[in-house]
Amino acid sequence: MTIIAFLIVFGVLILIHELGHFITAKLAGVKVQEFGMGYPPRIFGITRGETVYSLNWLPLGGFVKLLGEEDPSHPQSLAGKSRRVRTLVISAGALMNLFLALFLFAIVFMVPQKAVFHTVAIQSVADGSPVALAGLQPGDVVKKVNGRKIRNINDLRYQYQLRLGAKATTVVERNGALLSINVTPRWKPPAGQGPTGISIAEPEDERTASYREPFLTAVPHAFRQAGETLVLTRNGITKWFVGDADPLDDVAGPIGIARVTGEVAEHGTIVDLTMFAAFLSLNLAIMNILPIPALDGGRLLFVAIEFVRRGKRIPPQKEAMVHMIGFATLIAIMVIISVFDIQRIIRGENAIGG
Repeated sequence: MTIIAFLIVFGVLILIHELGHFITAKLAGVKVQEFGMGYPPRIFGITRGETVYSLNWLPLGGFVKLLGEEDPSHPQSLAGKSRRVRTLVISAGALMNLFLALFLFAIVFMVPQKAVFHTVAIQSVADGSPVALAGLQPGDVVKKVNGRKIRNINDLRYQYQLRLGAKATTVVERNGALLSINVTPRWKPPAGQGPTGISIAEPEDERTASYREPFLTAVPHAFRQAGETLVLTRNGITKWFVGDADPLDDVAGPIGIARVTGEVAEHGTIVDLTMFAAFLSLNLAIMNILPIPALDGGRLLFVAIEFVRRGKRIPPQKEAMVHMIGFATLIAIMVIISVFDIQRIIRGENAIGG
């Protein structure tokens, strides 16, 4: 189940990514030498026009082979096109992953699903913690954070994670009156306290209800979810430097991602798997657009350098060398992360977070 689920989910995400490059390259007059499903060795290929459409043995998405990604000497090469065209073709893969994530988020929100509701009452506050300094008291019932209704304790944790190091407007009910209090969740809390130092009472009124969103609210919610995912990703990286998070605990390679995908497929619903695929697609877009050599963002960086230098390009040989070094570095990092993924499996730890 783990391998099959991973191949389907990750394969579709990569294929959609490469399809973005393929479509924009064709529209821009860039010669596409090959569009492959899976990775070589090749099973068979069919030539249509100037492009070979191939089916390959390794079912891990696909690839697009463009003419002259660094060499501008050929008029049909990618490097021979204008900066605007190159920017569009290079960024199209990440944009397709972004659009896919938004589409999947919206689909999930429109599907009927169950939600848990219960009173979120404060049981205790830690001395000197953000909630204590803000004036929250035991017995307060949390109604809203950042303008969002709090249905359960997970909603509360989620909203505070979004506002690490920033003020989170918290609306509580106290003695029948509503109070608005600013709480600033911290990056590096003492052990056992969490970002705010709050402890929630065991709920006695837990109930479930089915809900779904209509199209007109599901689409804006999808954009909001994508934005919040970006914030959570940024906060996760920031905690590596100002908090107590360990990057090796928070990052997973292909083995770790495959393991999580399998767990979601086996123990979750199709809605859970769709939501996970949306998060994965969005993170794939973010990763690819980073200015790292060999990635799409690294190639965009060279286009930006050319713009700053008023059209003067870095020599193709030097750019190719930079991307080659970047690719080798990424492979080395992936191997290291995969080793930690395997160690977590052997120790029986979670795929992410130890």
